[in-house]
Amino acid sequence: MGRHRLIRVLIAAVLVLVGAFAARMVFQPGPYAFAGGHPIDLAAYAGPSPTGAPAELVQADARTRGEYITRMADCEACHTTTGGEPFAGGRPFVLPFGTIYTPNITPDPDTGIGKWSDTQFLRAVHRGISADGSRLYPAFPYASYTMLTDADVIAIKSYLFSLNSVRQINKPNTFVFPFNQRWLMAFWSAFFNRDERFRPIEEQTPEWNRGAYLVEAAGHCGECHTPRNLLQAMNQRQKFAGGAAEGWSAYNITSDPISGVGDWSAEDLAAYLKSGHARGRGTASGPMGEAVDLSLSRLTRSDIAAIVTYVRSVKAIRSDALPKPAGAATDSPKLVSGENPEGRRVFEGNCASCHAWTGAGAIITEAQLTGVRAVNDASATNVVQMILGGSGNSKSDRPYMPDFAAAYSDAEIATVANYVTARFGSAPSHITPRDVAMLRLQH
Repeated sequence: MGRHRLIRVLIAAVLVLVGAFAARMVFQPGPYAFAGGHPIDLAAYAGPSPTGAPAELVQADARTRGEYITRMADCEACHTTTGGEPFAGGRPFVLPFGTIYTPNITPDPDTGIGKWSDTQFLRAVHRGISADGSRLYPAFPYASYTMLTDADVIAIKSYLFSLNSVRQINKPNTFVFPFNQRWLMAFWSAFFNRDERFRPIEEQTPEWNRGAYLVEAAGHCGECHTPRNLLQAMNQRQKFAGGAAEGWSAYNITSDPISGVGDWSAEDLAAYLKSGHARGRGTASGPMGEAVDLSLSRLTRSDIAAIVTYVRSVKAIRSDALPKPAGAATDSPKLVSGENPEGRRVFEGNCASCHAWTGAGAIITEAQLTGVRAVNDASATNVVQMILGGSGNSKSDRPYMPDFAAAYSDAEIATVANYVTARFGSAPSHITPRDVAMLRLQH
């Protein structure tokens, strides 16, 4: 074979491999294709509708049902900044290529969505196109919201329009070129937004289909708990195997018993979703804590049960980075070597009084450290995030941990995080002050 022909063959082979790799990213399975069966149009479904408000609210007024559907979609968390008016926007999301600020979605006619028509609102939620025709970034989860029915989207709009108007000008994003070119999102949407409404699976139970709608469309759980590919779309082949949200690790929630929630009972999952805590499993913090406070805790028990049914049906995927959590607390906890006296000092000074030297929790089970996934994650990402920003919300009904961002330096936080994972977890972490500094930028 001649030299030039060999070069052409190699180039062709490389192009084929690149094309195959790109095609694998673009041509993803559907969000619940793992279940098999035959998805059918909603109008053809013989069972009770899996969409809208639950049966318990069938007699409620339109505003109550609209508020419930808005809670299902967890709109308030992202569209409310710390200390700000609900839904008035301004919350920053720090990304590697800049910061994006969420917009005002109150009915203010000048700075909010008060002039938006139903058609414009539907187009934004389903297709990621704003009222002025500009493309929205997929930080707004329209690739999931596209499955919401028209009726539910309009119910959300009606509820938002029933709120008080808040005049708050939207902050400009700080994306660098080329990420500040919104028109590029048209290509992303063409690849990764199906622009299709939810279709129940005929062979599945009504509870499963309701759970699928709540998890995939309204709750958009995969947006955090599913890893992303190079084009920042959800990798549905690794569905629910773990992702990231605002600098926090969103852990594996597949049915894998080691790295996922396969060994959680239905009661464990329901308690965690409804109250933000499951005994011996941990307490919801960060973005998940907000999801509990503002969305999941407001759902009916039947809807929580439907979510649990659906999540437990997702196939198991093992995350090698997440070993089996260390066992329950004992009277004689394992001790780390004397190599981290600084971490021990910080733990003794501000942690042991609540968490106890055994890690069992000194007063309440919510303070238990052993068995908690974050403590058994050798990256220590969520441990550091909890130290920096606290765990939970002092305004909610759930127990919470105060923040220590101002009390300790990056070096001190790194040492105590490494101490906690080594003493109470399955594998020690080796997080550095530089890592802590990077996570601090999220606060």
